[in-house]
Amino acid sequence: MLIGPEADSLLENTSRSFFLTLKVLPRSIRKQVGLLYLLARVADTIADSKTGHVEVLLDALDAWDKSTSQDDVPMIDLSTLADLQSDSGEETLLRNVEIPLAALATISDNDRIHVRRCLGIIIGGQTLDLKRFGPANDSQAISPLNNDEELNDYAYRVAGCVGEFWTSMTLSHLVSADGPASEQMFELGIRFGKALQMINILRDIPEDLRFGRCYIPNTRLQAAGMEPDDLTEANHYEKFMPIHHDLLDITQGHLDAATRYILMLPSNQRRLRIACMLPVIIGQRTVDMLRVNNVLDSERRVKVPRKEIKRIMRQCIIATLLPGGTRRLLMRSR
Repeated sequence: MLIGPEADSLLENTSRSFFLTLKVLPRSIRKQVGLLYLLARVADTIADSKTGHVEVLLDALDAWDKSTSQDDVPMIDLSTLADLQSDSGEETLLRNVEIPLAALATISDNDRIHVRRCLGIIIGGQTLDLKRFGPANDSQAISPLNNDEELNDYAYRVAGCVGEFWTSMTLSHLVSADGPASEQMFELGIRFGKALQMINILRDIPEDLRFGRCYIPNTRLQAAGMEPDDLTEANHYEKFMPIHHDLLDITQGHLDAATRYILMLPSNQRRLRIACMLPVIIGQRTVDMLRVNNVLDSERRVKVPRKEIKRIMRQCIIATLLPGGTRRLLMRSR
């Protein structure tokens, strides 16, 4: 059991791949990480609901923020948004938000502070996204981010802060580190989260464009003589490729930071190492595939096959059993 029977069911139905990572995590932080995921998934589902009315979504996000950040707040009703969901798992999640909210009250005060802080940053990022782009609806005008600073800020708000939270849980429950080492882990942990978000952004360009969202900075597009609408045509990839590869280089730097993060973890923390290695190696494989595929071709979405993911999991388990095995596997993947 990760959080509780009902919460575990919601977790498994909304993220089968992350559910596998949670099962690997040490028991002492499994509940907190899984709970943050569920609470953030509610916010993400709210933000992506196709209502056509941004104020409705902003109000719902604000209500969810209050429900999760304060005690004794009336139970939020998200049934109207639940009716709009095409994914049955997300519909069920919005109809049962009392389950993760109840679980939030069962963790320690210190852990709850960290969960609430991270969730507040994530909700703030989603709120900013809605104000910037509007609701996720088909056939709307495409709006880009302005510059690299906005991209970096967005990556922190929706994922870098999760690496920060993960590190807080690790240092609170599993690993002892002095001041400098602790500071370095937080810095690398933030970059770990940014790496995974950058991969999502650079892989999901066609889908984001379909909903009017362009996370490729406009300053980069303009420098290449491109407009956001140009990214909707696969035959424009050759012109876009230098931008894409440059952003992949930035992502690679974050992945390298994530590798250093993993190697800072004690070798006896096998479960923790495996849980960190799996997304990094899958992420590295995705970056490698993105470098040799036309990401603007919406018919050929880059995705690591499930069979390969199972193989990577086996490799991670074996690597943590061998002296120096974790480093060798990470270097070989790089």
